[in-house]
Amino acid sequence: MTELCPCGTKKNYSDCCEPLISGAKADTAEQLMRSRYVAYTQINMDYIESTHDKATRSELDLDVAKQWASSSEWVGLEIVNTEEGLAGDEKGTVEFKAQYRVNGERQQHHELSEFVKKDGEWFYHDGKMPELKQVRRDAPKVGRNDPCSCGSGKKFKKCCG
Repeated sequence: MTELCPCGTKKNYSDCCEPLISGAKADTAEQLMRSRYVAYTQINMDYIESTHDKATRSELDLDVAKQWASSSEWVGLEIVNTEEGLAGDEKGTVEFKAQYRVNGERQQHHELSEFVKKDGEWFYHDGKMPELKQVRRDAPKVGRNDPCSCGSGKKFKKCCG
């Protein structure tokens, strides 16, 4: 029986992240991101540590990471966006959302991860929360006591609101 890779590519695990976790090198920052997610699902802290940039590795608390990984039921990974991080690049960013459950409650980890390539090998460098973007309306906001925009003549709150 073949097992789909937990990283969400719909490829078999043996053809996707398993070779990376077993020692092959990622071609892209996104591949490394996906394999690191799978390592968290496996509670494989050795892989998490070995793929973390030595320049920022001291900021990694493996005990906390292991506790988080082992107390979570991993649900899925969504890659939101990637910038650079291809085979010919030296740096890249991957924005992702990791879905998981803790004590049955669904959670989401949303991060903008920075990756660097050193001596031909990709490493996770650092991560931060993505900036929230303010929503701007094209039309003015209709207040509860304003006339309804449908033309009924009623207040918005008594009609379509």
